[in-house]
Amino acid sequence: MRFIFLGECVVITKIFNRITNTPIYKGVKKNIRRFEQGALDLLPDATFNKPATVKLIGDIGRDISSAENRLILGVSALMTQPFIDAKNKNVDEETRKVSVCRTIAKIIAGTFTGYFIRKGCIKAIKAWSKIPAPGIPKYKTLFTPKGARSTNNEAFKQYQNAMGTVAALVVMLFSNFLIDAPLTKFLTNLLVKNSGGEKQ
Repeated sequence: MRFIFLGECVVITKIFNRITNTPIYKGVKKNIRRFEQGALDLLPDATFNKPATVKLIGDIGRDISSAENRLILGVSALMTQPFIDAKNKNVDEETRKVSVCRTIAKIIAGTFTGYFIRKGCIKAIKAWSKIPAPGIPKYKTLFTPKGARSTNNEAFKQYQNAMGTVAALVVMLFSNFLIDAPLTKFLTNLLVKNSGGEKQ
C-alpha cells in the first residue's frame, strides 16, 4: 500500500512539474508575484515585540493546517464572489441570478469537501504514523518516518500535516468528480428553485 501511494505521489509531482515549467504558467506566476509585491509595498512596516502577540502569531502558524486554510478561503470567497456575479450588468437578470446561485453552490461544495477530506486525511496520517513499540499494530506505523523517536515535537507534527495534505490531494482527484460535481449541481438547483428561477 505504501508503494502504491508513493507511486501516485510521483506521478502527481511529475504532472505538477510539467505544468509549472510551461512559459504560460511562469508568465502568470511572475505577474501574480509582481501584483502581490505591489500590494505588500502599500502596507506599512510593523514589528511585533509583545511576547503575547508573538506567541499568538506562532500558535496560529502551528495550529492552522491546510484544512483550516481551505475553510478560511471558502468563507472569504463566499463573502465576495457572489456579490461580483450579482453586479455583472453584462448579462440579463435570470442569467445573473443563476450565476450567483452556481457560484455559492461551488464555494459551499468545494469548501465542504476540501475541509473534511483534508481534515480526515491529516487525522488518518496521525493515526498511522505512531512510533513503533510493543503493542502498536504495524499498520499504525505505515507512514512513520524511518528513525523517528518521538511524535511530540514540532517537526513531526508538521510532517503529519504535510503528509495528510498530500494524501488529501490524491483523494480529491476522485472526489472532485464523485462528490463536488453532483453536490454543486444539487445545491445550484436548490438555490435556483428557492430564488424562483429554473433548474440547471
